[in-house]
Amino acid sequence: MNPRAFADDWIAAWNSHDLERILAHYAEDVVFESPYAEKITGSPRVVGKAALRAYWSRGLSINTDLTFTLKAVYGGPAGVAIRYHSSRTGHEAVEVLQFNEAGLASWAAAYYE
Repeated sequence: MNPRAFADDWIAAWNSHDLERILAHYAEDVVFESPYAEKITGSPRVVGKAALRAYWSRGLSINTDLTFTLKAVYGGPAGVAIRYHSSRTGHEAVEVLQFNEAGLASWAAAYYE
């Protein structure tokens, strides 16, 4: 897997606001952790693609002008870290994704400035 190609596609998916295109990067049993998730779901941990779809659907409906600007990509043995600027917060964030054998994110966490 090419970390830069994945990050470019991931950023483009988010900037398209196409929820299914975004979710195509994630496994059915994905675990996603974010401090912002707690504000919408009541828990910082979102488990499963269906729950992630519901969470991000709500988030995208609230943040209709959301855009990410890629700043850096860091590859690891089983995943990638993507550093980007978020138009929503005006700050940088880092998402760390670990991949399963199929090349889909099975675990991901968002870290905010």
